[in-house]
Order: sequence, then C-alpha cells, then structure tokens
Amino acid sequence: MSAVTRLTLVAHAVTDAVRHARFPADEPLDPLGLRSIATVGALPGADRAAVYCGPETRTRQTAQSLGLSATPDDALRDLDCGHWAGLPMTATDPADLTAWLTDPTYRAHGGESLTDLLARTHTWLTTLENRGDPIIAITHPAVARAAILTTLDAPAKSFWRIDIPPLTTITLHHRPPAWTLRTTPHPVIRRPCSTAPDAGG
Repeated sequence: MSAVTRLTLVAHAVTDAVRHARFPADEPLDPLGLRSIATVGALPGADRAAVYCGPETRTRQTAQSLGLSATPDDALRDLDCGHWAGLPMTATDPADLTAWLTDPTYRAHGGESLTDLLARTHTWLTTLENRGDPIIAITHPAVARAAILTTLDAPAKSFWRIDIPPLTTITLHHRPPAWTLRTTPHPVIRRPCSTAPDAGG
C-alpha cells in the first residue's frame, strides 16, 4: 500500500490588515491575533510532523505562538500584490479592483496573478506527494485557497468563493495518484462554556 501524506494547512492569526481590509504587507500579528492563539487547541500530530511556515513575520509569529518550530519556505509566501501592498482596498481604482477579483491572470499591480499563485502552490504540493509523513504548514488564506483549488481541480475563478478565516485549519491527504480534501471532527477552537440560556430559544 502506498504511503499517505497528511498535510495540515493553518492560516495565520489576525493582523491589522485583515481587520481593516488592506492589502497585506509584511506586518506582525496584532494584539487580537496574539490573544486568539491562546484559544487554539493542539494540532493533531504536531509532535511528529515536519513544520513549515511562510517567510513573513505573521506566519512565523503564528508558528512560534503555537509552540511550533517551523522552517520558513518561500513557496508558502502570500500572494504578491505588488505596489498595492499595505494599501486599503478603497485606495485602488475600482476598475482595477474589479479586474483583480474577476480575472485570474490579472497582474497589472506588478505582483502575482492568481494563476501564478496556483502554479506555485501546485508545484509545492507536488514536492510533498511521496513524503509519507505528517506535515504542518503555517501559511496564508490565499495559499490555502490555492491548495484547495488544486486538490479539487477547481477553476481559478472559484478562488474568491472560498472563505478562510484566521487560524482556520485545512487537512489534505495524498495517496497516489491524487490529493484529497478531508474534513475532521477535531475542534480547533476551545470556546468557554456558557450557562446563559440560548437566545435563539
């Protein structure tokens, strides 16, 4: 039987850019992001997994705050938004923003297109196929979306229809010849119990 590679993707914790709808730059987690990590339960298999992270401050901080010793991997870097990096979305020309959201090949901002990101992510996933060991990757929502689309052979135009909140985990399994998206009942966030009546009745 062929070895199964288990890959757990973890989206980094929240940053100021996430909360204020700015194009990402290399910024640290904000105080809310750091506090939110304290509510995260243990990742399955973390003690025996190879752990990687994007090279940015926010992914490295997330890994460190989760108690993981991660190796930075440039393949896990965020989508490059070119000269839009750090700007509010409202600061871009509406026509350019619409083109970016609807045309997967758009790269007039001087960065990567979605098709560039998908190709990069596909190449990275290919390097993991025969590992046969658990892997954890602390990365970005954009990379997680690209990994899901690659796994499902979904079109690039579906990219923005996948919502990846901060600290989301996605599990992919590879058994030749393909990757599989796997759901899990493992609770990622431990929420405090409440004795208050359910407002919904």
